[in-house]
Amino acid sequence: MYQVYWANHEHMSDIEQQESSTGILITRVRGYRLFNAIFFAGRRSKLDRALAREADPRPGDRVLDIGCGPGNFTSTLGATVGSGGSVVGIDPSNPMVEHATARSTGNNVHFERGAAQELPYADESFDVVTSTFVMHHIPEACRGDALAEMYRVLRPGGSLLLADMFPLDPIRTGLVRALSVATTHRGRHEGVEESDPFESVDVHRYIAPLESAGFEEIRFRPVKPSTGCLLARKPA
Repeated sequence: MYQVYWANHEHMSDIEQQESSTGILITRVRGYRLFNAIFFAGRRSKLDRALAREADPRPGDRVLDIGCGPGNFTSTLGATVGSGGSVVGIDPSNPMVEHATARSTGNNVHFERGAAQELPYADESFDVVTSTFVMHHIPEACRGDALAEMYRVLRPGGSLLLADMFPLDPIRTGLVRALSVATTHRGRHEGVEESDPFESVDVHRYIAPLESAGFEEIRFRPVKPSTGCLLARKPA
């Protein structure tokens, strides 16, 4: 997801501290949901179902959804694994975790706060890991750590789905920039303005880093609307 700071002015100091350690967070759920409705033209639920098919968790699997946001995709995964499986949604934004928890209806789905680059789970804990529309707003210096953590928590033979925008056409690029200018606070690190988080969303850029992290069988799949995903596997 395009996670931007839908921020209240009185929280700016906390936001700047969070941005330096975890990346760019969403703090306003309503604004995020509106953005998704506009950007995906009301087809986000259809996209979630398509991405769940690509991730292909099996009944009884244990799944980790990183950067879960309001929990819609996490819940879709929960329906896929059934009552014998379980799904954990993790997100660094408290408002998102609280919203997802309040809306959750599945007994096999729960939500926790945490960052992709410091996952609070034991080695080889999950059969499937997913991360959708998240990597581009993790600090660039920490993205390798995030991929290494995904690899660490997967069991041998487990699978990863990494998704982001593809292609990012000019119309949607303009929409994202207009919304971000109107509604976001952009922080600075050591006096240097952060780079535009919407410049580098092509998921292809993570093929080599996934190989470096140890993943195999890496392949690209386009998914409508406007999404591309990388599927990879941890060696058995």
